[in-house]
Amino acid sequence: MGNTALDHNPPGGDRHITTHASDWLWAVFAIMLLSMLISIFWTTSSTHRNRTFHQIPVIVLTVATIAYFAMASDLGWTLIAAEFGSQPTRQIWYVRYIQWFINAPLLLLGLLLLTGLSISDILTTMFFSWVLVICGLVGALTHSSYKWGFYAFGLFALFYIWYRLHGHSARFPYRGQRSGYHGGAGYLSFIWLLYPICWGLSEGSNRISPTSEMVFYGILDILSGPVFLAIFMSRVHRLSQSELGNVGFGATGRGLVGEKNTGGNQPGMTGAAAGVGPGRTGAVNGADNANNVNNV
Repeated sequence: MGNTALDHNPPGGDRHITTHASDWLWAVFAIMLLSMLISIFWTTSSTHRNRTFHQIPVIVLTVATIAYFAMASDLGWTLIAAEFGSQPTRQIWYVRYIQWFINAPLLLLGLLLLTGLSISDILTTMFFSWVLVICGLVGALTHSSYKWGFYAFGLFALFYIWYRLHGHSARFPYRGQRSGYHGGAGYLSFIWLLYPICWGLSEGSNRISPTSEMVFYGILDILSGPVFLAIFMSRVHRLSQSELGNVGFGATGRGLVGEKNTGGNQPGMTGAAAGVGPGRTGAVNGADNANNVNNV
């Protein structure tokens, strides 16, 4: 299968993947495809009323399946002039960065929805995952040593994500057990630390071959994709409906995600929905006073 793919889509450049790399990529593709089908079946057969968490694995694994189909077929790449090494050109797979651009913020979203962070905090954290991925792509496509400037910006974005996951989120209540969230956040943080190491050895310094790069990235994508999602969803599935609430960019037991409920005693209602707001508060109080006078 790998030989056929490379025959139809010949590799280019001086440093490119081999048939062994293509065979490995087909194996990763099969893992992603099987995981995607399992996640779809789990989502459609689940009686759990809250499906927000169940949709994330479906999207992430679908994107990963398509990306690995492209890379196994030796598609979705371009050539750059390598800054280091005796071989002047190297294959760079931009389709991998498209996969990360979609999947990285979704993995963060799944974790952060278990915290009391506000929508603005969650969106900002997701934005920095895009910064991390885009800096990696631009740096990989840069021939000169200026690529390491983008590498530094990407590391800053990664450090900011760590702060949100482990520092800022600790100030807010959690859904379910605190240890469950920190276990998932710690696992994902460690795996994501290895991505810049692989980048520095492959696209950055051209130290390892594209075949070794595919093996390294493939293992990391399996660990941060199917393995992480299986562990994460098994923990989420044990949470009760009352613990999860109506998770999403809407009402929850504390109002909007991470926002303090400022009005009313009914769970999930914001101040405006509960009748607190300019003009309405006075009208409600005036009506209550009139009713009290009539009762006297």
